[in-house]
Amino acid sequence: MSQSVWDATSLPNFTNVDVANIEADLESLLKHHQVAIDACVSENTNPTWQSLILPLDQLHDDLNNFWSPIGHLNSVKNTPELRAAYNACLPKLTQYYTDLGQNKALYQAYKTLAESDATKNLTPAQTEALSQTIRDFELSGVGLEGDAKKRYGEISQRLSELGSQFGENVLDATQAWSKLITDESELLGLPESALAQAKQMADAKEKDGWLFTLDFPSYMPVMSYADNAELREEMYRAFATRASDQGGDIKFNNAPLIDEILALRHEMAQILGFDNYAELSVATKMADNGQQVIDFLEDLAKKSKSSAEQDLAQLTAFAKDENGVEKLNAWDMTYYAEKLRQHKYSISQEELRPYFPMNKVLSGLFHVAQTLFGVDIREEKEFDSYNKNLQLFTISKDGEDISRFYLDPYAREAKRGGAWMDSCRTRRRLSDNRLQLPIAYLVCNFTPPIGDKPALLTHDEVTTLFHEFGHGLHHMLTQVDVSSVSGINGVAWDAVELPSQFMENWCYEPEALAHIAGHYETGAPLPQDLLDKMLAAKNFQSGMQMMRQLEFSLFDFRLHMEYQKGVSVQSVIDDVRSKVAVITPPEFNRFQTSFSHIFAGGYAAGYYSYKWAEVLSADAFSKFEEDGIFNKDTGARFRDTILANGGSRPAAELFAEFRGREPSTDALLRHSGIAA
Repeated sequence: MSQSVWDATSLPNFTNVDVANIEADLESLLKHHQVAIDACVSENTNPTWQSLILPLDQLHDDLNNFWSPIGHLNSVKNTPELRAAYNACLPKLTQYYTDLGQNKALYQAYKTLAESDATKNLTPAQTEALSQTIRDFELSGVGLEGDAKKRYGEISQRLSELGSQFGENVLDATQAWSKLITDESELLGLPESALAQAKQMADAKEKDGWLFTLDFPSYMPVMSYADNAELREEMYRAFATRASDQGGDIKFNNAPLIDEILALRHEMAQILGFDNYAELSVATKMADNGQQVIDFLEDLAKKSKSSAEQDLAQLTAFAKDENGVEKLNAWDMTYYAEKLRQHKYSISQEELRPYFPMNKVLSGLFHVAQTLFGVDIREEKEFDSYNKNLQLFTISKDGEDISRFYLDPYAREAKRGGAWMDSCRTRRRLSDNRLQLPIAYLVCNFTPPIGDKPALLTHDEVTTLFHEFGHGLHHMLTQVDVSSVSGINGVAWDAVELPSQFMENWCYEPEALAHIAGHYETGAPLPQDLLDKMLAAKNFQSGMQMMRQLEFSLFDFRLHMEYQKGVSVQSVIDDVRSKVAVITPPEFNRFQTSFSHIFAGGYAAGYYSYKWAEVLSADAFSKFEEDGIFNKDTGARFRDTILANGGSRPAAELFAEFRGREPSTDALLRHSGIAA
């Protein structure tokens, strides 16, 4: 068996990132790469996998290993100096990748290899990688000439800048707002954990009182529990108008950026021969065309709307009958929903918190992975770190290390909101036949530990952790040795959420919760009555939640599909809401200006992927419901088909192999408690 690469150099050295020299170091690396690529092409008159692909893979990997810790730190430990260096590098990287995608000689070398006898000796993963790379060349404008080629390059540059600026504006607008409260009577209804966190934040700023921000662990408890409607309204307004013309500082307004991003995406799609950006987006996805996506979303909306209307009617009646509220405002929704949940099920996220200390949840998560997929997970103590709460774990199988992951769990200043998994290293076979093992970053923004208590998670946060770990497993349990289709690479974007949403199911299974939950002081299991209530409340307002996700998905897709010069983004979202939303937000709401998924992330004309993949994940999980949720054979089959193959085979084919048939929406609707 060939040995694997697992030494000090396989982990990023965060401490040694020299911000002052990032730009110069990148420039010299890119220059070296350019020379090496030209040499590789000119020497390859009869290209083989060894002579063409492996040297190029090494170059891509070297660049990733240089840039990955920088990009990661920019998201999790943002400083003015790092941000400036990062932004100075973006145009250089964009130019490099644009030139690479339009390198005709390189494209020709790939085509020559694909059409040669040498392909007879390629593995299926290598063949798939070759075919995807040729497709990506064509989608990068390799066939463009003259003005069209020049314009494509300009658009790529500008889109890269705009995406980065959009994300920065959201971060800055979020951080720019805070509220200090010195009178505790204004905070009635807030649970002890939220008060303690707000106190800890005020203390950290050397202020008396309770400090609140728009970071989710601070914002959400106010919206859910604060009896003070004025405070809820103030925070809702600030949150719903972040980075907009309605919000605080106008310099963070993302609306002009959105207009420019949409115009450039549309122009780019047309340069490449597509009618619109939505069609360009689905060219690499499971969906066959844009209309299929619209039909899928509208069909789900049709099946779910009456359930959402019932949810709203129930909430409205409860607010009126129990609390005398005639009209529910946007900032009342979460508050009365929490009260209704309490009324119906006598349970709240806060009540569950003591049973989900971080260390117990982690050991439960690892137990699930170990049982299903036959892996062991151990924590590493000695490694280079950028924050005291960062953890590093190694995954092994049959006594052999196969991957590692970093976990950065808690919200803090200068850290981008939300939760995500990112690739740090990709599994691949090196030219000397050694195996490079995969490493992942898992990032969350949970409520941090308060005082001398451990971090106590809500059940929602537990689900988020399982979700991101699912992405991590896809990256880390791959058995593919070709980097461009290894792990999550090369996976159709509308299937990429399958493993993540699939893992969430175990957070609701009593057999799994026995390992995930335990009281932080006594270790006592989740009491049966709490468990029963939690499971009964699982689909609370799931109709409204379904319609909200469909609203975002349709807005994103239609925006990119129906784009015309001068289109009003607000009018598109208003029209979508008129068709699918059961709640219309107030006029000042500017949700779109902080919709980073589609304007600063990879989900443009692809946000529907969450729902598309949720159909797959619910249907895949239904196999475990049939066979037993800890059935080792079924777990091994999921590991060996869906997780192990990465992007080396089409997602639809892998799903059908695991499930024995095509996917069906029935399981998703059933799991959501929606009777279609």
